[in-house]
Amino acid sequence: MRVGIADAAPRDYSFTQTFRIGRVAECELCIEDPHVSRQHATVAFANGQWWVQDNNSANGVWVDGQRVQTVAIGQKISFRLGVQGPWVMMAVETPAPQPQVQVPAQPEPVMGGETRMIASYTDKYLTGNTDAPAGERTMMIRKAFTQVQKKQKRKYGWVVGGLVFLLLGVGGFAWYRDQQVRKQTAMAQELFYSMKSMDVDIANVERLVAETGGAQGAEQIRKFRERRTAMEGQYDKFLSGLKIYDQKLSEEDRLILRMARVFGECELAAPPEFIAEVKSYIAKWQSSSRYKTAVDRAITNGYNVRIAKEFLDRGLPPQFFYLAMQESNFEPLISGPMTYMGHAKGMWQFIPETGQKYGLKTGPLFEFPRPDPGDDRHNWEKATVAASKYIKDIYSTDAQASGLLVMASYNWGEHRIIKLLQTMPANPKERNFWQVLAKYKDKWPQETYDYVYYIFSAAVIGENPRLFGFPFDNPLAHLEKR
Repeated sequence: MRVGIADAAPRDYSFTQTFRIGRVAECELCIEDPHVSRQHATVAFANGQWWVQDNNSANGVWVDGQRVQTVAIGQKISFRLGVQGPWVMMAVETPAPQPQVQVPAQPEPVMGGETRMIASYTDKYLTGNTDAPAGERTMMIRKAFTQVQKKQKRKYGWVVGGLVFLLLGVGGFAWYRDQQVRKQTAMAQELFYSMKSMDVDIANVERLVAETGGAQGAEQIRKFRERRTAMEGQYDKFLSGLKIYDQKLSEEDRLILRMARVFGECELAAPPEFIAEVKSYIAKWQSSSRYKTAVDRAITNGYNVRIAKEFLDRGLPPQFFYLAMQESNFEPLISGPMTYMGHAKGMWQFIPETGQKYGLKTGPLFEFPRPDPGDDRHNWEKATVAASKYIKDIYSTDAQASGLLVMASYNWGEHRIIKLLQTMPANPKERNFWQVLAKYKDKWPQETYDYVYYIFSAAVIGENPRLFGFPFDNPLAHLEKR
């Protein structure tokens, strides 16, 4: 297999067996390009020809402008790793015919007297023409030898049969176990997304009760929550049986998967490259003092306690605390750059229109990037209440209870991301972060992609900061005492 790469430094390779294409050094064909996933695709020989298999990469494998999951190479093929990624050309090499070499006939070995005698006895008594007339002694030897052969055939037949049965049994058991795991995983995912659908229903009933009041709505919410708790217990049993967290995962990996679940994404559906991508953003936090400075400010001023309580009271993950850290480093008087919607201001960086929609009065200095005592967006407590309402609205409608899609909407603007979301089925199983990113990654601004991963990785660090080298404890640890 001859492989050519058309990028900044064109290269040519040759492979004779299965190989992986990706951005990391562990791949046999390493392409350092931002459009290439860590383990983007696999090339393998099967059913008499070579195939390219997309490894559920973020940017996909593209042939003739179409994204494909699997494609046969035939004699040659060209494809791209991502819509704007590098071109890869592959051609199957036909080996040149080998010249025929005439091997001289070897002379018959000359047997010595003793060897010749043994051969003649063997031919006479055992392997010669056993139907030919022979004496009584020869016939007796032939009969005894035949009986020994039959016993050996029966003996080894049982041995071979037993080995075949054992191998079939082991293979059958492995296949059965694999099928059972697949079935349980599918059932667990169905249960998880049923829980998320219930989260959407609960959020909408809560919003309706908040607007209209009434004891009947509160009772309905209570029943919903009881059912939700029972479903979550069943889901935990599935995870225990599948031993997801008992596998050879590091503590960092376990925290990443648990945080995905906290923000409404199924850890069983996480793409293979997700953990590594989160770790790359954790490393960015570790490379500066920004995380520690922001957390120290929040704890000193009591922001962590008030923000966590506000989000919990609305039935949202308290880890949305880290969204404010990404927006402003917990600085209430900060002003953002000018946009066509005006300056974003305050800890939660509300633009004037959205702030007014959620009850925040705009001050007389709204056109200037400076603190404004008359602007409610600089009042961090009022802004926190407004932010929790705004996030709850996004969470309970088009984001379909996905905290990561909420983050993307908050940054990119709910109208723009919602246009993408509304092209997808309105249920959490088919409208979640993994699905949206797989379908529309090429349409996401890099700023929004970074924004989501910075907040998510900050929340992972916050669960156990010392594990990641930070000299303080979880800023939300007070919640464990509730």
